[in-house]
Amino acid sequence: MRRRRTFDAAAERYDRARPEYPVQIFEDLAILAGLQARSRILEIGCGTGQATVPLAERGYEVLAVELGAELAAIGRRRAAGHSNAEVVVGAFEDWPLPREPFDAVLSADAFHWIDPEIRVTKAAQALRPGGSLAIIENRHRPVASDQLLAEFSRCHERWGSEARLGAKLPADEPPENLAEVEQSGLFDRVTSRRYEWDHEYATADYLELLLTFSDVLALEPAQREGLLGCIGELIDRELQGRIAEHNINQLLVARKAARGSLGA
Repeated sequence: MRRRRTFDAAAERYDRARPEYPVQIFEDLAILAGLQARSRILEIGCGTGQATVPLAERGYEVLAVELGAELAAIGRRRAAGHSNAEVVVGAFEDWPLPREPFDAVLSADAFHWIDPEIRVTKAAQALRPGGSLAIIENRHRPVASDQLLAEFSRCHERWGSEARLGAKLPADEPPENLAEVEQSGLFDRVTSRRYEWDHEYATADYLELLLTFSDVLALEPAQREGLLGCIGELIDRELQGRIAEHNINQLLVARKAARGSLGA
């Protein structure tokens, strides 16, 4: 869990390099969670506001909790034109829930960083009966031949990165958090949607993207330099300096069972 703090040191790069979420995710979220203008949303781990701003643009009242002070500062800057969005600094595990419950709790590519012992329970406590927990998961891998993917993986292994480029995600693979949410017994309806899309990068831009991932940020400087050199040389030599990243987002939306306050 210590790696979740590495992002704050790369906040500006994170904001530049990380792609935005597909618009369709927010359109489906509104339908699946029954959101309306002025719906109250608690966002867990907003980063630099990649989901915060689209939510605010749709007229929701957004309160975002972000662990990293530098990330939160950029999130506030990006959301500055929206009086209906607020970003506060804190760890969700320790953050005191407001007395008024929320219509939805959203976590975009951050729920896996929250303590698994309490994340689902506390999210449910933050919701009104019938409110929705929404989790956006993200998986990604370079668009390349199996042989080149194996070479990328050898670069990571050689320089001590924990990242591994596995097989393609099956089309019927459920969201990672599905079983955890269903087994909690706190939700009576769970649905999901899947989105696949590619984003192309020049070599330098792709290396900057790598420098926003926790496994790379956690390396020693010499290891990071070696890894980036190894990956960059492969992209320039084998892909003529252009590489696409294949992204898979999965949106999970679970409705809180309408049976009391769960101790909130």
